[in-house]
Amino acid sequence: MTRKLAGTVEARMKKHGGRRQEKTPGPSRNDFGARKARPARSARVGSENPAARGFRRPSPELAAIYGCHAVREALRNPRRQCLDLFATLAAAEKLGPDISARGVAVHEVDSEALAARLGPEAVHQGVLLEARPLPALDVTEIERKSGLVLALDQITDPHNVGAILRTAAAFAVDAVIVTERHAPEFSGVLAKTASGGLEHVPLVEVVNLARALDRLGDAGYQRVGLDSEGPASLEKTALSAPVALVLGAEGKGLRRLTREKCDTLARLDMPGAIKSLNVSNACAVALALTRARLAP
Repeated sequence: MTRKLAGTVEARMKKHGGRRQEKTPGPSRNDFGARKARPARSARVGSENPAARGFRRPSPELAAIYGCHAVREALRNPRRQCLDLFATLAAAEKLGPDISARGVAVHEVDSEALAARLGPEAVHQGVLLEARPLPALDVTEIERKSGLVLALDQITDPHNVGAILRTAAAFAVDAVIVTERHAPEFSGVLAKTASGGLEHVPLVEVVNLARALDRLGDAGYQRVGLDSEGPASLEKTALSAPVALVLGAEGKGLRRLTREKCDTLARLDMPGAIKSLNVSNACAVALALTRARLAP
């Protein structure tokens, strides 16, 4: 298998005009220009122990980012500290320019190794990036560009939060505020679902959402809570930038104190037979309406 991979790499180097370096003592370098860690002697193909293949053990200080789009955007993000990249040969070729530009260490693995590390349900697309979590950001450090902020009231499903981040990146949202205790990890499923949005929209973790909304109010934000029982539709609610849209979890909605901290509550009117939306879909509709209302 090693001989076959080496032959493929040499063919690719020849095709792109590259030149293989002579072997030198110490860590080898692969065709992407990054150091390639030597496997431990105990490592073997098909081993069920992820650590035997060079993977780091999961910890709060380690973000596991997988999927081509999510990994590509992480490699392009100068704020993201990248450690090691594990990829199949096909995935490494697909991400080749971004790998070379970042200079991250690359380890060639098979899909089975990635499944053993991430779990059989992970749609990894042949690539896993081990990185450090992004630097923490405070509410007062939100850079006002579009004048739009999202605040999530205990939305815990990583698929929903990931989809919201992807939508937030598409609508140039300045930041997404989440609570520390009731929010998913900022990696794994969330990063994959966000499809790169995690690298473009700052996430602000707060201990107390009510206090964070107070601080947004002090900074001049109009705090608009999305509530199915709101007195008026979002289309008919007077809006003025900057705006913080506040969304609650499906089923529970906004908590009482969160509702009290909002300047106004607004609903999304549905003309069709279905009168409710998934929270990530509701977020997309609300952002589209709000951006249209705030446009000069």
